[in-house]
Amino acid sequence: MPKDMTPTPSIFERRESAARSYCRGMPAVFTSASGSELKDSEGNCYIDFLAGCSSLNYGHNDPDMKAALIDHITSDGIAHGLDLHTEAKGAFLRALEDHILAPRGMDHRVMFTGPTGANAVEAAMKIARKVTGRSNIIAFTNGFHGVTMGALAATGNSYHRGGAGMDKAGVTRLPFDGYAEGVDSAALLEQMLGDPSGGIDAPAAILLETVQGEGGLNAASPEWVRRVAALAKEHGALLIIDDIQAGIGRTGTFFSFETMDVTPDIVTMAKSLSGFGLPMAMVLVRPEHDVFGPAEHNGTFRGNTHAFVTARVAIEKFWSDGRFQRELAEKSALLRDALQKVAALVPGARLKGRGLMQGVDVGSGELAGEICGRAYQMGLVIETSGNKDQVVKVLAPLTTPAATFRKGFDILLDATRDAMAQRVTLAAE
Repeated sequence: MPKDMTPTPSIFERRESAARSYCRGMPAVFTSASGSELKDSEGNCYIDFLAGCSSLNYGHNDPDMKAALIDHITSDGIAHGLDLHTEAKGAFLRALEDHILAPRGMDHRVMFTGPTGANAVEAAMKIARKVTGRSNIIAFTNGFHGVTMGALAATGNSYHRGGAGMDKAGVTRLPFDGYAEGVDSAALLEQMLGDPSGGIDAPAAILLETVQGEGGLNAASPEWVRRVAALAKEHGALLIIDDIQAGIGRTGTFFSFETMDVTPDIVTMAKSLSGFGLPMAMVLVRPEHDVFGPAEHNGTFRGNTHAFVTARVAIEKFWSDGRFQRELAEKSALLRDALQKVAALVPGARLKGRGLMQGVDVGSGELAGEICGRAYQMGLVIETSGNKDQVVKVLAPLTTPAATFRKGFDILLDATRDAMAQRVTLAAE
């Protein structure tokens, strides 16, 4: 009898849930990583323009963070401490206070939540509801805040919302800045909140991202954010800025709202907060809104001590002076110039985002997927975003050397040319 030539499914295909995502388009088995590069089990090297979906803003295995973590572990430092006082947590809080909060005039308290961004959003929404005694949260089209039930109610994406299997309540959704052509969404919000028959229950909070990461790199203007912040204050609502993906330098400053002349009541943070890709999330909350009682919002892993160690090093290394931020401005310009060349290859394409959170809207999820697929085959890890996955999104580590950036951009250009050429060929057949 002929030998069965059917390939044996990998352990991932046999045992991992169908909920797996990124690995479907990038099936390599990755074995090591350093800086902005990944290696797989066959020795192939990839430039990383995904960075753990902005969880690795300082790159893979930063040597200073790694050394501090190894020293902590080998000296039997606390590994798990619930919310007990630990030396590592105290050192992180001092670094955060000295180099981030105090220089920006922020007196916010720090609340450590469960280790995911969604948990930070859940906590923020609960705080706002407890402070105000109201239940309604105003969120915006194409916003993404997580997929646990409370956060999911504020998330716009219908695919993710459909996974809940039950009603999502407590959120009123309005157009984000620029969502509908010719519509001033801040003016619409003002009119609806001021109209007794506007149909919006008095909000506990207004929740927004200044740049919508998963929503397609839609960047709100500073003026729009200021107007929304003023409306929140006028109507007794808290302003929550979700800085989980747009923060920690991704838009050019530590917080994405720093140049907008607003101070949120609550800021949610996660992803690159640990600096090393370790799970860590927190909520910054103004002292007058720090209303939870002991363990009212808790979680067994609300204090990742190893993450405290690396997060402290990240702040001291990159944010103790203005050097790193100046480098980000230079790299942002480099990224924009490169993406303009990509956009020029696709009729009707346009640039989206700001800082080092930019991409190209190519108008079609199918085309964006083809470009990213070809880029992966050429040695570049990059993904899509947007309501139809139509945006090719660059989330390279902020520490990526200029030469590596340019090499990655060249791959992206070649991938785009190949995808467009293939479309021309198919159209001619």
